[in-house]
Amino acid sequence: MPLFGFECEECQTNFEELLFSSSDQEEVHCPQCASIKVNKKLSTVAALSSSGSSQSVASSVCAPSG
Repeated sequence: MPLFGFECEECQTNFEELLFSSSDQEEVHCPQCASIKVNKKLSTVAALSSSGSSQSVASSVCAPSG
């Protein structure tokens, strides 16, 4: 499941949201100040384990080599 990182333009709070569709992004707001002025950051992947809990796994696709 796609887990997206966001940064609030108003208070610079960094937070993550689990989004199921692109239309969900329109409803994202800052958990600190409730602003809708947020910027999407580098994505990570949320993986469900056999116990049902989720984990964030950083993607190395965009990581610099070397």
